[in-house]
Amino acid sequence: MNNSSNDLAEERTDLAQDRTDWAEDRTVLANERTYAGWMRTGLASVGLGLGFQAIFRATEPTWLVASIFLAIAIFIFWEAYSHACKVKKRLASHAAEPLQSSRLGMITGFFIAGTFALAGVLWIL
Repeated sequence: MNNSSNDLAEERTDLAQDRTDWAEDRTVLANERTYAGWMRTGLASVGLGLGFQAIFRATEPTWLVASIFLAIAIFIFWEAYSHACKVKKRLASHAAEPLQSSRLGMITGFFIAGTFALAGVLWIL
């Protein structure tokens, strides 16, 4: 009887550990979804900048309003990367394979570089 209760306690401990591991994996994946949401918000800011550039062509300087939204987009991209890396450091993944911080940095770098290139084109026009 004693052996049976020890087995039951051990099984419950194992199940509790499995649930904890799964919860951490869900949190790791939720962090990546949050990062993607921030990146979409940054892209929306880029779109607003382009839209304002097209709408306010009659105002001088034409690039000012667009540049403000492009700067906001760059800030959002950087903050998304920063927060995703902070959360990633605090969590341990078990079965899930999260993106490496270097991959997140590369994606963020491309978004920021593209936004700077777009700003350059808008300033030249």
